[in-house]
Amino acid sequence: MRFLGSTSEAGACPTLYETDRGTIVVQGLQVSDPEALADLRDVLDGETAVEVPRELLTEIAARVLPEITATAFQGSAPARPATG
Repeated sequence: MRFLGSTSEAGACPTLYETDRGTIVVQGLQVSDPEALADLRDVLDGETAVEVPRELLTEIAARVLPEITATAFQGSAPARPATG
């Protein structure tokens, strides 16, 4: 895997990686808020949810997907914190 970036300090998560299969791996804190988990759809065995700051996604999108500008993410309503 190739390290893409992180918005955390001292190597703590969340962090994004790119695989040689064209997928993204997310390292982060597992979502544990029962209300947030209840909002998830079609969670399969072995799947979980992690929370990623919007800033990390826009930074990586602008760097890794230059044809898509970071402004594509602007205007979305902020998500409520889901960890806890």
